[in-house]
Amino acid sequence: MVLETVPAEYYLVLSAAVFCIGLFGILTRRNALMFLMSVELLLNAANINLVVFAFYWGEVTGQVFVLFTMALAAAEVAIGIGIILVLHRNFDSVDVTEAATLRW
Repeated sequence: MVLETVPAEYYLVLSAAVFCIGLFGILTRRNALMFLMSVELLLNAANINLVVFAFYWGEVTGQVFVLFTMALAAAEVAIGIGIILVLHRNFDSVDVTEAATLRW
């Protein structure tokens, strides 16, 4: 397998880099779509960790958690797109700093 030739530390460094990119995107962007993409990066970094540790310990528990995380990410995107559509309909922008309240 591929994981046998590459040390687990490389995957952990990759996961940390992806997590930092996602965290940077959440902290610096004002666009709601960029928020969603950054949260997806955070979840993918966690998935990389879960798969690597599941392989390292020889169990499938981490891979099962990855499936649950993917389902959570799909639900998050569906709800997030609905919120973005409401933002765009009410404020003609997806900038989250313009929307203080979602009143009519």
